[in-house]
Amino acid sequence: MEHSDSYQAMLAAVQAFHDKHDFKNKGGEEMLYRIALMVEELGEMAEVVTKGKAKEKLAEETADLFILLIGTAISADFDLKEAFWAKMEKIMSRESRMVDGRIRVSEFRE
Repeated sequence: MEHSDSYQAMLAAVQAFHDKHDFKNKGGEEMLYRIALMVEELGEMAEVVTKGKAKEKLAEETADLFILLIGTAISADFDLKEAFWAKMEKIMSRESRMVDGRIRVSEFRE
């Protein structure tokens, strides 16, 4: 099965998933629930990394998180693509700093 790489196609696919399971009327679009699901997926990603599981498993768990992120934009009614590009513009203008041997790119407040 061939899939489109466009964000619009991904957004439509996640919207179809929400519609199929009636997320709007069954609590699936409630923000605290969605955040809990995203935390759960992050935990599953951490488990993949810390237990040295296959890259394919990491890809699957990352896709779960990506689907949840797109669904959160649907649920909260904002344009994720627009938010993405606005944030990229902002973070590209930031300086980086090494913190405990790892790079950080953030708004450092002294």
